[in-house]
Amino acid sequence: MARVAFVMDHLLRKIGLSGRSFVPMLIGFGCSVPAIMATRTLASERDRKMTIILTPFMSCSAKLPIYAVFTAAFFPRHAALVMISLYILGMVVAVLCGLLLKSTFFRGEPVPFVMELPAYRLPSAKTTVLHMWEKAKEFLYKAFTIIFLATIIIWFLQTLDTRLNIVADSSDSMLAAIGGFVAPLFAPLGFGNWIASTALITGLTAKEAVVSTLAILVGAGDEAGLTTLLGQLFTPLSAFSFLTFTLLYMPCVAAFAAVRREYGSTRQAAGVMAFQTGVAWVVAFLVYNIGGVFV
Repeated sequence: MARVAFVMDHLLRKIGLSGRSFVPMLIGFGCSVPAIMATRTLASERDRKMTIILTPFMSCSAKLPIYAVFTAAFFPRHAALVMISLYILGMVVAVLCGLLLKSTFFRGEPVPFVMELPAYRLPSAKTTVLHMWEKAKEFLYKAFTIIFLATIIIWFLQTLDTRLNIVADSSDSMLAAIGGFVAPLFAPLGFGNWIASTALITGLTAKEAVVSTLAILVGAGDEAGLTTLLGQLFTPLSAFSFLTFTLLYMPCVAAFAAVRREYGSTRQAAGVMAFQTGVAWVVAFLVYNIGGVFV
């Protein structure tokens, strides 16, 4: 990792970061929460905060179920190409946002890259296990509690209506009402229906919840049924726009908690998440409207 950071230093300096920022971004392809926590290794507060903003644009593994379902439904012959394009899109957006932040909120140069390149050594099993346990324990304690609480809230909103009566149909729930309220915001992106909006809201607990919510709300009994029913809600273009928004918008409440902890301010953390969601809306809007010219 030290050698990778050294190699990437020259490229990352073009967007205002040092090579050390590459490691948290690489971890971001697994999960945004440990990636955000990994920014503690950065010496400069400027680099640390900027890296925290850009890291969630890396496509985490929790989004893979969404990609798999939508590519199977709308792009069966080009599933691999669509998935690769999403990963590349996330990196491109991170670079563009880095250039924007460098010239606005984070002016100045990154700290000089000084890092000792350690000799190659095979780590001992005991050291590796202890290190893994400490990191896993910290992640589970901080992330699981937030996700668990958010899941209870989502279940409550999805099960009850505004009069606190248990609903037989999810379309009558408080969550559906919230989804219907925000649905017009997504109409310019091609998926202005309450089901898609509701799925995006539940995705704030964990991105895997987007697929399960869609399956419940459309009444799909299995993956094949979900694939068929999604065709009634999306076109291929609006489906790719939905994937783009899913790729870039606020990762999850656990990531929000991690950002708040690193920034030390709820308001600044909310601003970071608002920025990411705003970027997601703009990019998805461009994808849908520019794509509509060619389709």
